[in-house]
Amino acid sequence: MASSPNFSILRAILTVTLMLAGATFLFLMHYTSLPSHKWHPLPAYSRRPNSTAETQQTVKPIVLLWFWPENKSFDFQDCKKLFDIDSCHLTDDRYLYSRAEAVVIFHRAIHDDLSNLPTSPRPRFQRWIWFNMDSPTNTHWIAGIQGLFNLTLSYRQDADIHVRWKLTVKKKPAEHFVLPRKQRLLCWIVDKSDLSKTSVERYSYYIELVKYIKVHNFSSSSAESFKGENYFRTISSCKFFLSFENSIHRDYITETFNGPLAAGTVPIVLGPPRKNYEDFAPGTSFIHVNDFPDAMTLANFLLRLDEDDEAYIRYFSWRQFYTVRRHLTEENHKFAHAICQACHHVGMNKEYRVVPDLYKWFLL
Repeated sequence: MASSPNFSILRAILTVTLMLAGATFLFLMHYTSLPSHKWHPLPAYSRRPNSTAETQQTVKPIVLLWFWPENKSFDFQDCKKLFDIDSCHLTDDRYLYSRAEAVVIFHRAIHDDLSNLPTSPRPRFQRWIWFNMDSPTNTHWIAGIQGLFNLTLSYRQDADIHVRWKLTVKKKPAEHFVLPRKQRLLCWIVDKSDLSKTSVERYSYYIELVKYIKVHNFSSSSAESFKGENYFRTISSCKFFLSFENSIHRDYITETFNGPLAAGTVPIVLGPPRKNYEDFAPGTSFIHVNDFPDAMTLANFLLRLDEDDEAYIRYFSWRQFYTVRRHLTEENHKFAHAICQACHHVGMNKEYRVVPDLYKWFLL
């Protein structure tokens, strides 16, 4: 009996369907047998945004840290956690060099022959940042770096990126400051083995001062004793603290000054002139050695203040209007503040220039 036309059509359709199903099955079997690859999602800065609002949130410049200063590394996420800075993509991955908008280069790590600087052609949009927190006295100069950099990252007020632990004005004046309990009159954190190697000004003044007043010395080499709260607790136990800089230069005022201010202690400063210190802190918050004709007169003044609580407490009147933030004391965070500030600057500023003469600007 002959098949009807409808049956023939149905049989043809069924045959084609089975062939397609078989081909699909074979293809899937082959594809799933291939080795798997893990593809990392593109970072936010290279993903194409869907709107202007998303562009502002996700497109961040890459800032490449070429050297870890003194090999002290930290989690780049700490910029957000510690300083609320999240305006760039910080990295130490040198494979991203050609895409980096800025390269932070730590001066002390540069070889004299510049052999450890980037050798690939510099992209036209890229800015090199000269990073140096040392004073001119302690800066080894390298002749070949003239004209290489676009931005300066330093403690100097006139640096492009100025790094400083700053006092902030309180929104509402405080009514009363509770003075920490004092157990010692005058203190200093310094290694005695390094004391004689320090600047002539610092060493000679200290030697003269101890003839007239006792100084409690704490060794800075005892790392565990001066981390975090222990560091500030030690300083706060002293009425006065020697904030003597290792060299005297404009704006070179380090954490040795910020520490006692934050801890509730009066710093005795030896460094640039009083006027320079007053650029960063109220004049009534510290005592400058230059206010006295010699170390003996200063010692006698401190001994009198020790007996006059009312006069002593006046050195904290500024706290009614200002807040001082404690600097980071962990070794791995030694340069975190500066690096995060560089990230913030690059994320917020697009200017491009060349620093023509670093030597003239910094050393002279």
